[in-house]
Amino acid sequence: MPIVAQSTETDWVSRFADDVIAESERRAPGKPVVVASGLSPSGPIHLGNLREVMTPHLVADEIRRRGHEVRHLISWDDYDRYRKVPAGVAGTDESWAAHIGKPLTSVPAPAGSAYPNWAEHFKAAMTESLAELGVEYDGISQTAQYTSGVYREQILHAMRHRADIDAILDRYRTKDKPAQAKGGKAQGQKKAEEAELEAAEGSGAAGEDDGGGGSAGYFPYKPYCGDCGTDLTTVTSYDDETTELTYTCAACGFSETVLLSEFNRGKLVWKVDWPMRWAYEGVIFEPSGVDHSSPGSSFVVGGQIVREIFDGVQPIGPMYAFVGISGMAKMSSSKGGVPTPADALKIMEAPLLRWLYARRRPNQSFKIAFDQEIQRLYDEWDALERKVSDGSVLPADAAAYARATGTAAGELPRTPRPLPYRTLASVVDITAGAEEQTLRILSELDPERPLSSLDEVRPRLDRAENWITSQVPAEARTIVRAEPDQELLGSLDERAVESLRLLLKGLDSHWSLDGLTTLVYGVPKMMEGLAPDARPTAELKVAQRTFFALLYRLLVGRDTGPRLPTLLLAVGAERVRRLLGA
Repeated sequence: MPIVAQSTETDWVSRFADDVIAESERRAPGKPVVVASGLSPSGPIHLGNLREVMTPHLVADEIRRRGHEVRHLISWDDYDRYRKVPAGVAGTDESWAAHIGKPLTSVPAPAGSAYPNWAEHFKAAMTESLAELGVEYDGISQTAQYTSGVYREQILHAMRHRADIDAILDRYRTKDKPAQAKGGKAQGQKKAEEAELEAAEGSGAAGEDDGGGGSAGYFPYKPYCGDCGTDLTTVTSYDDETTELTYTCAACGFSETVLLSEFNRGKLVWKVDWPMRWAYEGVIFEPSGVDHSSPGSSFVVGGQIVREIFDGVQPIGPMYAFVGISGMAKMSSSKGGVPTPADALKIMEAPLLRWLYARRRPNQSFKIAFDQEIQRLYDEWDALERKVSDGSVLPADAAAYARATGTAAGELPRTPRPLPYRTLASVVDITAGAEEQTLRILSELDPERPLSSLDEVRPRLDRAENWITSQVPAEARTIVRAEPDQELLGSLDERAVESLRLLLKGLDSHWSLDGLTTLVYGVPKMMEGLAPDARPTAELKVAQRTFFALLYRLLVGRDTGPRLPTLLLAVGAERVRRLLGA
């Protein structure tokens, strides 16, 4: 059974669960609690978009732990228009620009894909990652919803009330208002709008379209053209009684008249579509990114549209902050190369990735480490696990840990013997992944509890190896010298030679990770005539750094490298003796 995530004053998940349960019982007593996420598979769905899923997932899971029935809806906004060709997507070229304006499910998948269209190609990777993360949800294809006529009554209702919708939207429209003075607020607003558009990619915001208005007036519905398939169409007339709708296409010049009561090739514009779905699905909780929370944005306007037009209630909707990557600027799908959940799960285990989202309130930004910081992150995770085991953990930290390691359905898979990530990374770096040598080295870390199989340290070992091979530059990889550096050995003074002699003398009696740690830190102390447990002084620290640099140069030809105890174990006692001039 999973560890129960106890409700505490500082646990944001429990607080939201309290509110959502109370609101659901007020609105729809006896019915399943409905939480929702929206993802647009317009390109790679990145780690910032994952917060759109993890925030309601964690709340839904807490509600399930309390014995309530919950539906977590993920709306795949695959009927959104194809806005641009994302940068850095393999198997695409400029020819994909010909499909701009078509539904994502009508755009060809990248060349070589096993999937039938663009949307399915990018949904597949996210679906696989969500399964690994233990996210339970009901997926809804908006292409299937619209083209099957599920929303027909809602569309007709919105068209009948188009003047009311237009009036609501007009309260927030700014494009026709007098421009601000150059610079100052105007320039800052432009930058903010650019940031919002970047954040919107993959989230369903789809340009924050409100439908605008042509010469025939405002219409909250966009047909996809019956000839070229794009949404570059303008409704020129509509009859409420007959539902007869005429549109023309600016892309190809095509025009047709249809009965909207029978027509399924089009959709409500985003700022009307989203609140319509809140009412249709009875959504109680759905977070939104900062791009949706400014005045005039879809969440703010949607709150009025759902109430005044669709007779519904806006969900409890916390704003969530950006997720960054160590060493990388804010993520934008259009710029290419942004890490996805699948990328993260190649270098870290699912519980660790879940923990990053669980331990921070939605309005707190955080970064996910793909650089050296991942080693410190794993150290922090392992320290938390030790506190959980010995009972010294704080309640909020215990709750975040419980949410990371399991769900209401049970525990997530984990590494049976989680050796330090930095140690595993150092070993696979030195051995280049050779399993026999890796097993030998890891078995020598703790001679009293040697490993019998590398399966004991998987999948963490595999994640560390993936990190070394995919994220560490070739010039930073560790290559052990094949032959001794005779020139350097011949230039050493008497003091340096003596320090190497003391190290070599203690190798056999200290051949374990803890023993070698004591030895390499102890040799400079012995050189100063100090006891092995002497407290380090500033002078002693300088002597230790000088000694370590000498060992690195003799072993790997650089001044730095993996932790020396791990490096010595990896190189092996016989080869260490040869490289150190014994």
